Amino acid sequence: MKLYDYVLSPSCYKVRLMAALAGVRLELRPVDFHPGAEHRGPELTALNPAGSIPILEDGDLVLTESAAMLAYLAARSAPEWLGSGAPAETARIQQWLCFSHRLTAGLGGARLHEMLLRPGDIGALQGQGIAALRELEAGLVEQRLRGMRFLASDRPTVADIACFPYVALAPDGGIPLDPYPTIRLWSRAVRGLEGFIEMPGIHRLHELTPGPQLDRRGA
Repeated sequence: MKLYDYVLSPSCYKVRLMAALAGVRLELRPVDFHPGAEHRGPELTALNPAGSIPILEDGDLVLTESAAMLAYLAARSAPEWLGSGAPAETARIQQWLCFSHRLTAGLGGARLHEMLLRPGDIGALQGQGIAALRELEAGLVEQRLRGMRFLASDRPTVADIACFPYVALAPDGGIPLDPYPTIRLWSRAVRGLEGFIEMPGIHRLHELTPGPQLDRRGA
């Protein structure tokens, strides 16, 4: 199974992370995303006409959307990451997978602007990112009131992996996470998972300062 990969891409990282958590071995094919723009060259646009990465190849199967890659890796090797199959849980997983695209647009767009100088309205991008973080914080607070630490269940699912990277890297786009204590607790729970792997900018759990404390209403 081959992943066309850029080490600093959160979308590529979520696929590497899911593979590590599911025990799937990937062949990594590095892509010169910046400054070479290899993802827009003829070899990769033949695989993905949209000119984006990641791209996952497994035999004749070619996947070009990271959410589909997470679902495929889980279904192939670790189906528990797809949830219990209960209708409400399945719906929550699908809802957060769709929501993850808004994190990519806002938080990811701000990060590309700040780190790679991609043109854009940084104020608008940061505003989109902050709105998405507020929605995520509210959703996680609701889950904690149900006694659950993760987005869709009492255990992690592909929904958590879809949302985690862009949230954890929000400060790269000038958006601090200090105002979101429940997001920070959720991030620590993800980073504490057995098999968790790092990417630049997302550190080991034991290197972090103590996590936020919630009052009983958020516990």
